[in-house]
Amino acid sequence: MAAEDGPKSIYDFSVKDISGNDVSLSDYRGKVVLIVNVASKCGLTHSNYKELNVLYEKYKNQGFEILAFPCNQFAGQEPGSNEEIQEVVCTMFKAEFPIFDKVEVNGKNAVPLYKFLKSEKGGFLGDAIKWNFTKFLVDKEGKVVERYAPTTSPLKIEKDIQNLLGPS
Repeated sequence: MAAEDGPKSIYDFSVKDISGNDVSLSDYRGKVVLIVNVASKCGLTHSNYKELNVLYEKYKNQGFEILAFPCNQFAGQEPGSNEEIQEVVCTMFKAEFPIFDKVEVNGKNAVPLYKFLKSEKGGFLGDAIKWNFTKFLVDKEGKVVERYAPTTSPLKIEKDIQNLLGPS
């Protein structure tokens, strides 16, 4: 398939939300989006959810969105059903941003969105997602502008988010 036939932005994808409903990512057109693969039982979970919540609370009314994709591919740290994941995320971590269907981000069963994200911004050791909480920052046109390591604190990317949001 020629490159020009492929997806041009995240808006070319539809995904399932945690309840199994189809969501077109074009719904987020014009917003700055942070896409994160999440897990409930990871050493990085508490700090990431806490800081993601801070960013979301601060910028959600300025056109910022966080899309969280649970993934169980790293040491089985997201073993629950969608219902269990939603319970943990909403109750324990008080997340208000959208949580999507559990996905695979690596391998032959990786969802198309993650194949696209990785093709746009390869990682330090190749394209594979290395661990939970790898973050992709997407601009208002749906283009992937940056990829952050799992250990990058969400608050450390606040300046990049502000730059993409522009003057408030």
